Amino acid sequence: MMGILLALFMGACMFFVGTLLWVICINFFTVDIPAAISHPVKLWVFHCISELFLTWGMIFEKLGICSMPQFVRFLHDLKPVKEDPDVVATNLCFGTVPVRLYQPKAASRTPRRGVIFYHGGGGVFGSLKLYQNICTRLSKESDSVVLAVGYRMLPRHKFPVALRDCITATIHFLKSLNAYEVDPAQVVVCGDSMGGGIAAAICQKLVDSPDLPKIRAQVLIYATLQALDLQLPSCQQHKSVPLLTESFLFYCMFNNLDISPSWKSTMMNKAHLPAEVWEKYRKWLGPENIPERFKKKGYQPMSPKSLDEDAYLETNIILDLMNSPLIAEDEVVSRVPEAFIVTCEHDILRDHSLLYKKRLEDLGVAVTWQHVEDGFHGALSTLDLGYLEFPCSTRILNAIVHFLKGL
Repeated sequence: MMGILLALFMGACMFFVGTLLWVICINFFTVDIPAAISHPVKLWVFHCISELFLTWGMIFEKLGICSMPQFVRFLHDLKPVKEDPDVVATNLCFGTVPVRLYQPKAASRTPRRGVIFYHGGGGVFGSLKLYQNICTRLSKESDSVVLAVGYRMLPRHKFPVALRDCITATIHFLKSLNAYEVDPAQVVVCGDSMGGGIAAAICQKLVDSPDLPKIRAQVLIYATLQALDLQLPSCQQHKSVPLLTESFLFYCMFNNLDISPSWKSTMMNKAHLPAEVWEKYRKWLGPENIPERFKKKGYQPMSPKSLDEDAYLETNIILDLMNSPLIAEDEVVSRVPEAFIVTCEHDILRDHSLLYKKRLEDLGVAVTWQHVEDGFHGALSTLDLGYLEFPCSTRILNAIVHFLKGL
């Protein structure tokens, strides 16, 4: 018996060391750490840890033990959560959607601002527990009631399940603000990455809902806002920059939208959409809408190739406005609430937000823009991670708090 246990232990150690060495070697040669990042070694270590989780998950998925996304979420939820004595966190369910409510413990003579938070993670990473520190600090420092939504994720739940869960939780909250002592004139939606795209889509969906309190503002943190053009300047410049590389971006997109990975090269060549579609959306997606300073390095404009009709038939879900709020019609976008937009210089999705910022401004929607020169995709998620925390995460949170207090 001892021999079997010893063999299992040795096998586990070899598996751990082997995969760790594999991840380190691969990422040493393939990852691009920009010189402007304040702590390059720290970012590389953080990325290797993330890749190690993904690699283990992929192996277990192939062995039929569990899916990769489930394994990754199990691992990141092992991290202890810090409780703050000044904030009360309450687990609730709005219908079948789990949510977590954060309320400052101190009494308030007037109703507080409400912030509905949709986490990011591409349907792979992310959970109520992982984002607890961020939501706790957001509630405490902005003196707001924060509602975090625990929407369903991969592998079982694809688009539009996450969006539907978030809409359900948002409407429930908007209809019960009095119960949580929230000011109906001060409700803000907020999200990072995929959650930022959800926030933008919900603002658009609710513009014609006179029976609900109007959303006061939207906070979009390096949001995912379109899936049509995968050759924007930032997509070319930062395809190998952590924490969101091109390969992981495609994994999330293909799995969430149920698109075959075999269409990657076709989409990269811009052969997945008809010429009339490209022409229709060029006024909003064209690189001329991006300031010149963001196109100086590592960008080669690419014209669409001849249409692959099979690719179009299988990928046209990307044209769904709830998936690509950047391409919604002017009549809708012109009526969304004012926005606070966070972009990070070294982010593959940077130009999504730059394009949406221009659309909003052109249509007369007020925009406050925070550009983080040493930032990268996922920077906010390093908040309160000890050695792995980046200074820009605190700057992003402080900027959001400042914006909320100024509403």
